[in-house]
Amino acid sequence: MPFKITRMSIVNSIKDQVQAAVSSLYGYTLSARELTINTTKPEFEGDYTVVLFSFVKQVKRSPEQLGKELGEKLLQEYPGSYSSFNVIKGFLNLTVVDARWIGFLESSYADKEFGKQPANGQKVMVEYSSPNTNKPLHMGHLRNNFLGWSVAELLKYDGYEIFKTCISNDRGIHICKSMVTWQLFGNGATPQSTGIKGDHFVGDYYVQFGNEHKKQMAELTEKGMTKEQAEKEAPIMKAAQQMLVDWEAGKPEVIDLWKRMNGWVYEGFDVTYKRIGSDFDKTYYESGTYLLGKKAVEDGLSKKVFFQKEDGSVWIDLTADGLDEKVVQRKDGTAVYITQDIGLAAQKQEEFGCQQSIYVVADEQNYHFKVLKLICEKLGIPGAEGIYHLSYGMVELPTGRMKTREGTVVDADDLIEEMVNVARQKTEDLGKVKDFTEAELKDLYDTIALGALKFFLLRVDPKKRMIFNPEESIDFHGFTGPFIQYTYARIRSILRKAEGTATVSLEGISLYKLEKELIIALEQFPAILSQAVAEHNPSVIAIYAFNLARAFNTFYTEHSVMNAESAEKKVLRLHLSEMTANVIAAAFRLLGIRVPERM
Repeated sequence: MPFKITRMSIVNSIKDQVQAAVSSLYGYTLSARELTINTTKPEFEGDYTVVLFSFVKQVKRSPEQLGKELGEKLLQEYPGSYSSFNVIKGFLNLTVVDARWIGFLESSYADKEFGKQPANGQKVMVEYSSPNTNKPLHMGHLRNNFLGWSVAELLKYDGYEIFKTCISNDRGIHICKSMVTWQLFGNGATPQSTGIKGDHFVGDYYVQFGNEHKKQMAELTEKGMTKEQAEKEAPIMKAAQQMLVDWEAGKPEVIDLWKRMNGWVYEGFDVTYKRIGSDFDKTYYESGTYLLGKKAVEDGLSKKVFFQKEDGSVWIDLTADGLDEKVVQRKDGTAVYITQDIGLAAQKQEEFGCQQSIYVVADEQNYHFKVLKLICEKLGIPGAEGIYHLSYGMVELPTGRMKTREGTVVDADDLIEEMVNVARQKTEDLGKVKDFTEAELKDLYDTIALGALKFFLLRVDPKKRMIFNPEESIDFHGFTGPFIQYTYARIRSILRKAEGTATVSLEGISLYKLEKELIIALEQFPAILSQAVAEHNPSVIAIYAFNLARAFNTFYTEHSVMNAESAEKKVLRLHLSEMTANVIAAAFRLLGIRVPERM
């Protein structure tokens, strides 16, 4: 996706100037696709590097000759832009004059939304969270929620109109398992009577179902049944299956219990969503969408996209697309999971008319979404080409993978409380919060804990699996959210001390190496945003924010702000400090992380 940078953009103006110079020198129109400009590697002299290999053939020059001619032309045509150039193995390294960097800083340092794009008229839907209503949200849901929310905010910042949605998996055998167990062992208990949060309350019965099922299986195998037989014949399993039949038949007392227990879960979910900052424009419910695919099956058969087997089941043959045959309707006429997704995709498009529909779902469903997109395209469903699966790797503990039915899942609420406790301990160890009130401390610990959690789960490329370690995530000196939050708070402290500093002209001032490196890093933010949007990848922002905070700390260690060697240097460094704080805050807003004014 192309990007435009708010106010003055040095890298974009370099692109324009290089294109103009190539046209003037060689009569060749250099496209944006052929032109790559990177920041110059530290081991070479320069600020930005023009990669020449992509257009040497078109202008009939060797890389060295092209670099020399182009560099000389740029210095000649734009003497106020570049101070020098050098050519190394097909790369043209340009040194930008200090005045341009200072001009950029002066025009941008106070912009709290630097890099934000105007509305582009494009609509995108992001579907995330998608919980089952038989258990509380767990750590895997946290990665899903943080990814979905952040990607939505990135796209919004880039000018897209965003719709956040959630599909609640509120029907099926897994729901009936909790219901049956509550009937058998609940004795009329409720979340209110027990003081247990609703989603945890229902989840406990799901775990209890697993334990009771194992117990009954053991009894049946002792009587001579095979393990497979015992699994199916265990009374509690048969009761759950009967309850599913009764639910689908609309049996009033089953529907009432289903609504009641799901209501408890939704109340619990709402508390967690509010705590972690997740929100949705619309929630769909599987109980209301599972029949939507019926019409899609009829349409597919009439269009000969689907075919019917002798037993009455309906299929699609995707072998020509490198996949296999896929059933879309069982022989008894019931829909399978993908049929529901096809129907819901069509309904969403009718309701919102989005150009892109992003599904944030774990990589276990990669095949499912390849099939979904292909089927929707073959059926001619509007917007099908915009279906995009944001696949992410599972989150594991140092001890291995989590399993809900075995009770080894880390609940989101429990994890957040553990993070708050770690944040409290580590902050108290630093001993810098003695003048905070109790309310301020509570807010600070929450800010640090959730910042650490979100940053740790978002700093890794979504495609990669990851191991979560709470202690590692709250390290004030590591690759963590709290390190960046601490840097921000440190900058805000500097700016408070500098209030009332008189503004002076920065004309003619020269930049030290670390000052220039920090300005270059700040100027990169819109390009980083563009990359994160194009890749649907918040880790790009997380890594950038960490590197920016580290660059500021290196600069600040070397150069005093309040006791700068001149009034001009003091103002320059205050501008640098303010812009760094603004960009960190903007980056963290896009990750859903708050920044504290003091720590």
